[in-house]
Amino acid sequence: MDKALRQYVRERALYRCEYCRLRQCDETATPFHVEHVIAKQHNGEDFAENLALACCWCNALKGPNLASIDPDTGTLTRLFHPRTDRWEEHFVREGPLILGISDIGRTTGWLLQFNSQTNVDQRTLLLMLGELD
Repeated sequence: MDKALRQYVRERALYRCEYCRLRQCDETATPFHVEHVIAKQHNGEDFAENLALACCWCNALKGPNLASIDPDTGTLTRLFHPRTDRWEEHFVREGPLILGISDIGRTTGWLLQFNSQTNVDQRTLLLMLGELD
């Protein structure tokens, strides 16, 4: 993947994790990753339509997964796909929490641990500073 494509993905995402919506400027310790939505090991390619910007935490927890188990129903459910899904149809933010409002949202939020104590603490601080929109 060339440098221009990586830069295009960053700009398209407005320098924001396309999963948890954290801004790169709020996570200065670790650069965000241009990740494959469908991993190369599953025949994912280096095309813009298969790439997303992800914070290091979302990228590490998602890994090559395409699906997981919905924590409410126990059914196998595909994960949120930033290129084909609209964030607002699957998630809502209530204060520092990100809640899944669909099976895809619940499953993705659970797998990526959107509401781990560390993530909630960070979003709480950003809210207090007026930095979370």
